Amino acid sequence: MSSNTSQVKTSPKAIDFSAIQLLMDAPMKQVDKEILQQLSSDVALINQIGFHIVNSGGKRLRPMLVALSACALGYQGTQHTTLAAVIEFIHTATLLHDDVVDESDMRRGKDTANAIWGNAASVLVGDFLYSRSFEMMVGVDNMRVMDVLSHTTNAIAEGEVLQLLNINNPDTDEAQYLEVIRRKTAKLFEAATQLGAILTNQEPKVEQALAVYGLHLGNAFQIMDDMLDYTADPEQLGKNLGDDLAEGKPTLPLIHAMAHGSDEQSTLIKNTIKEGNRDAYLNVLSIITQTGSLEYTANFAKEEAKKAIQALSIIPSSVYKQAMEDLALFSIERSF
Repeated sequence: MSSNTSQVKTSPKAIDFSAIQLLMDAPMKQVDKEILQQLSSDVALINQIGFHIVNSGGKRLRPMLVALSACALGYQGTQHTTLAAVIEFIHTATLLHDDVVDESDMRRGKDTANAIWGNAASVLVGDFLYSRSFEMMVGVDNMRVMDVLSHTTNAIAEGEVLQLLNINNPDTDEAQYLEVIRRKTAKLFEAATQLGAILTNQEPKVEQALAVYGLHLGNAFQIMDDMLDYTADPEQLGKNLGDDLAEGKPTLPLIHAMAHGSDEQSTLIKNTIKEGNRDAYLNVLSIITQTGSLEYTANFAKEEAKKAIQALSIIPSSVYKQAMEDLALFSIERSF
């Protein structure tokens, strides 16, 4: 694993995400087909909002991880695409609910569902997607799958509530922040990769390794997402810069800057978090740059990506394993 470790540190080549998409083109087309079939409802508004969210772009990373982990472990059946669609439905439901809670009006460069149809419709269609995903899980007829996904959806809900408690709270520390992203984001990545091991009836140590890979990949992805709120091109990112700041979210760059800045700098950030003040964005950006908080955040994400790659040492080499390693690197190199 030494070569992988050095690759995480030096990133000698940019990761071509489109090459991974090409590798997974056939199973992901089947996933898309299942999503469209399962979205069908005789309630027109459900179809409209569901299609709006599912077809509004995005990397489809979470469902791809189900298919990718299954392929890396030699799976020959068809249930991996069904479970990939389940993961996408769970993720889409959380987006619908998130945008209502955060009062967001843009995601992936487009109007959010709640901005178009209102909060009530968005919440209810999110509920439909959760319930439809459980119908699909039952159809797979695997109690271990049900166990993992039911615990996952529960953890995500807990993460949402924990994040709500941290909103406008400048006393949130690094451990509390990490607990939120573990439950709210990384847990679904963990479930996605763990499902590949479950479908192929792997021994417990392999299943655990795949879960660890997903967990650390999810952590790296979310930590970089929080950093991109201060460094990305807003057109590439598909949302307004400073959204987290405007929502009063104490993310890792802010937490580190408050701990390492001067009293004056720390007070400014604390007040900005309390008020959810987007107007202070440039001042806050200057502080997190001066305090090395962007570098700290990037290095934290790199360590998570390294742990993800190391967890894969237990599975045999293949183009799919390589793609999983590349995804860990992509999660920390990406600009969107």
